[in-house]
Amino acid sequence: MGLLDYYRQFEGMTEEEVNQGLREEAAERRRKALTRLETLDLSLTTWPELSHPRIVAAITYVARRGLHRYPHLAGSDLRGALAERHRVDPDRLILGNGAAELLSSATRALIEPGQQLLTLWPSYPLYPIMARRAHGRATRVSGGVDALLEAAAREPDVRAIALASPNDPTGELLPAAELQRLLERLPEGVAVLLDESLVEFADAQPTSSSLALLEHHPRLLVFRSFSKAWGLAGLRVGYAIGAPGSGQLLAELAPDLGVSEISQAGAFEALHSCSELVDGRARVICEERPRLTAALRGLGFEVADSQANFVWAAHPALQGGELAARLARAGVLVAAGDALGEPRHVRIAVHSSAATDRLANAIQKAL
Repeated sequence: MGLLDYYRQFEGMTEEEVNQGLREEAAERRRKALTRLETLDLSLTTWPELSHPRIVAAITYVARRGLHRYPHLAGSDLRGALAERHRVDPDRLILGNGAAELLSSATRALIEPGQQLLTLWPSYPLYPIMARRAHGRATRVSGGVDALLEAAAREPDVRAIALASPNDPTGELLPAAELQRLLERLPEGVAVLLDESLVEFADAQPTSSSLALLEHHPRLLVFRSFSKAWGLAGLRVGYAIGAPGSGQLLAELAPDLGVSEISQAGAFEALHSCSELVDGRARVICEERPRLTAALRGLGFEVADSQANFVWAAHPALQGGELAARLARAGVLVAAGDALGEPRHVRIAVHSSAATDRLANAIQKAL
């Protein structure tokens, strides 16, 4: 309809009739707006809510005060706060621009060209990339600790094992007893890089379980992140903790130019102001995760037992990519497993009970 046509439609109508028609059109637009649902994104592993205002205020203050300055390379305040939180010496802890950067640095430090990094599979896609960038090789192992021990004994050029616990995408947690067995039986010269970016969401064992093993196992390095439960993925702050006497190795992993002062300020404020908030987020996930798992199993899905803020599921009648496409048309996003060589599976984030209900309804229609 052109502009003139728009006005001609009102010819011969009284002002009251015109206004009535316009009111009805406006009411119809409001009804459609109210019935339109926002997309529910369950495809990501990061926290879906906005950061706490106090964190934003701390970042803003630092930005206004000192963007013209280089950051404090050692990050002494944040390192000290983290060391106190985990009850370790600050010399055993190093900051990085996300746990991923520190994991990559550790791989380059430990692996020489042609040597191997082992990782259970499916797992975080970064691990094979880390090995390739270190000019080494990544060997993907199916199974658990026994499979890793067998591969490490069979291949003399294995120098490191990268493990995520809880694992992305399966959500599986490596029990502390199994980690200890792995550390005790590995050949000399093989280090374990334990990625615990999702550990705050686990409730099967204390989150300090792996850190206790550092006292007796110098080949273990533990990596953690502010990107997941802390909800600060955009700041890119991670840290690594080593055994007593690991300071020299950790110094090799530290980024040459440190972590930005803005990132340090946000993480530092989060530690002081939001620890209870993060604990509350973890409780929400731990309460809703069994409910989501049960709902999916009730719909015929195979669902791995998860200790993360997502579940790994497959339906016998539908490939993961097709299920993800059908759910997307219903306004619900999940992550298909195709990129990991697992086309049957999808990874579904755990949010609220309302999100679980909406997902279940969308799946019923998709099936």
